[in-house]
Amino acid sequence: MLEFLSRRLFAALFTLVAASLVVFGVLEVLPGDPALVMLGMEAQPDTLAALRKDLGLDRPVWVRYFAWVGDMLTFDLGRSQAYKTDVATMLLVRLQVTVPLAIGAVTFAILLGLPLGILAAWRHGKAGDYGVMMFSQAGIAVPNFWIGLLLVLVFSLGLGLFPAGGFPGWEKDFGASLRALALPIIALGLPEAAILSRIARSAMLDTLREDYIRTARAKGVAERDVLFRHALRNALIPIITIIGLFFAFQVGGAIIIESVFYLPGVGQLVYQSINNRDLVVIKDVVILLTFFVLLINLAIDVIYVLVDPRPKIKA
Repeated sequence: MLEFLSRRLFAALFTLVAASLVVFGVLEVLPGDPALVMLGMEAQPDTLAALRKDLGLDRPVWVRYFAWVGDMLTFDLGRSQAYKTDVATMLLVRLQVTVPLAIGAVTFAILLGLPLGILAAWRHGKAGDYGVMMFSQAGIAVPNFWIGLLLVLVFSLGLGLFPAGGFPGWEKDFGASLRALALPIIALGLPEAAILSRIARSAMLDTLREDYIRTARAKGVAERDVLFRHALRNALIPIITIIGLFFAFQVGGAIIIESVFYLPGVGQLVYQSINNRDLVVIKDVVILLTFFVLLINLAIDVIYVLVDPRPKIKA
């Protein structure tokens, strides 16, 4: 087990270093002036010179790279040129929106998609199975931003049950903040639930065809125990994988939904930073999201070992 996890940890560290080199190289080393990109073509020479000095562009490339890595290790992310504030402070504020949104969307997808997948496998070839497959096809085909717009039309503008957008802040009104995230969570979670239901159905069908499942049924084991104690646990590997990918995607990939509902999250911060040509924020956020994705993948590997000890032998 330790050997398996150590190999995974080494691979994650290698990937993180490679990603940092790519991000740093694209934004600071490739042809072009980062200061000119941030200030625009009409910037005055003295303003450009001041920004270059502030960004450390007058230093050698390798010195800048290791200084940036050292600052990242101490969570000193520099100062945003567009917002005139510390990137770390700004990112922590945005994470208060994005992390609950991601957790809520993944939880909603699990609570809806996993039971539907189990139901479809149990009722394979029957009405329940066809109904779940229709839901999954529709959920995968319809974009999440379109689902978000429909939810706003029905539950915000039509019924007035939820706000159409904005986020008041947890410290100001906790209940209103929860209500503000309700529709975005559903909009993000429905397509994920559709995908998860298909993955769970496929994994459960493969497991239910195994000999030990037929033996358990022949011994008179209750169908509920067959499904949940025998089949589900052995079908968890692909299910855990897709859930981990869902969560990794939500933290950095909810840009469209955050724009539809005007949520001040990390995705919206990346979008605004690109528009403002704020390379300091873009560089820091991208590498932090990379680290977060690698951390989730490492956690998935640990869960693999706990659920099924075979990966530590084969990997």
